[in-house]
Amino acid sequence: MRPLTPALADEYAEAVDPARVRRDVPLAPFTTFRIGGPADLFYGARSVDELARAVGAAREMGISYLVLGRGANTLVADRGYRGVVIRCEIGGVEIDDDGQVVAGAGVDTFPDLINATVARGLGGIHHFVGIPSTVGGAVWQNLHFLAPAPGRERTVFWDEVMEGATILDPEGRIRSVDTSYFRFGYDYSVIHDTGDVVLDVSLRLVPTEREELRRVIRGNLAWRNERHPDLWLYPCVGSVFKKIEGVGAGRLIDECGLKGRVHGAAEIFHRHANIIVNLGGATAAEVCALIELAQATVMRETGYELETEIGFVGDF
Repeated sequence: MRPLTPALADEYAEAVDPARVRRDVPLAPFTTFRIGGPADLFYGARSVDELARAVGAAREMGISYLVLGRGANTLVADRGYRGVVIRCEIGGVEIDDDGQVVAGAGVDTFPDLINATVARGLGGIHHFVGIPSTVGGAVWQNLHFLAPAPGRERTVFWDEVMEGATILDPEGRIRSVDTSYFRFGYDYSVIHDTGDVVLDVSLRLVPTEREELRRVIRGNLAWRNERHPDLWLYPCVGSVFKKIEGVGAGRLIDECGLKGRVHGAAEIFHRHANIIVNLGGATAAEVCALIELAQATVMRETGYELETEIGFVGDF
């Protein structure tokens, strides 16, 4: 990738929209962690054409770029991002008479998409209530939720409700693909490797009584509120470490006595040891220090290796 010189930054801005390409924009307000230094360039793409133009210009010029949604599941470095951050703001939710749903990649799954589908008596998206994500981000990480159920818990994945998507591929072509294209896994879709950009998503939902949908939403929110921090009080990215079958990363951290451990303004959350929260003004370096502490302690005391599931963006 080419260094983003002032001349190259001017060239990119002219190619996209000089009135809306901003410089040295702090990224903390655009993440759920509320942490992160500035991006060299920042642009909010409000339509498919704008997103395609912004990504295409970065590719043609050899500039590093990042497509950002809600910034959930992402820790941005204190020194920021050397390149252009393109925030996907493609909106719109269309629901036809047969219940087919098409949503823009920048639509918030909660509350916007959930509200729209529940109002039409369509179930499936409602399971993800309370989880911050855009539609594009849901595809990126195969959004999932450990849903409560009588006598057991079940993980619900995004690919269960998805039918297909429109993508911008690395050659700049806009294509329609089905769900199998994404080769979904736990916290994974193929776009991690291909560089495809999601533009919109079509969903296959199930007609369901509205009161039943609301009952499940109330239950899921109550279950989540008992275990997860309120993002307004404790900005975070949810689970930091990948699931360890039969053991649980959070349980291991808790058994090592690290729940509630504070470093600077970051804390291993006192109610859920697999979550690190920002107590106010935390830095990425402070979060990383707690991550490393948890990994080293758990390995030393239990022999288990903790692997992070969050994305690290920028100059670490």
